[in-house]
Amino acid sequence: MITSAQIRAARSLIGLSQGQVAQTTGLSIPTVKRAESEKDAPVSRAAVDAIRNALENAGVIFIAEDAEGAGVRLRKSRQAGGLRPEELNAANDD
Repeated sequence: MITSAQIRAARSLIGLSQGQVAQTTGLSIPTVKRAESEKDAPVSRAAVDAIRNALENAGVIFIAEDAEGAGVRLRKSRQAGGLRPEELNAANDD
C-alpha cells in the first residue's frame, strides 16, 4: 500500500489540489486529507486505491519501498499513436 507521504508528493508533483483529487475520485476533501496525514486517521483501502488510481491516471508512478525507501516519479510521455493496455478494446483492434 502507498504511504501518506507518497500521496502528498504525487499530488504536488502533478500540481493538483486536495479538492481536485477529491473531485476526481468522488471522495470528500476530509478523506483526501486523512489519506495524506501522518496521523493514524482511518482511511479505507478503497479510498486509498481510488486516490492512487487517479494519480496514476494523471501520470504518476508509485515506487515501492526498497533499501532506498518509497517514492514517486512522473511517467514518460507516450509516443504518438501508442495505446496503454487499459485503452485496448475491440474498437481499436486492427
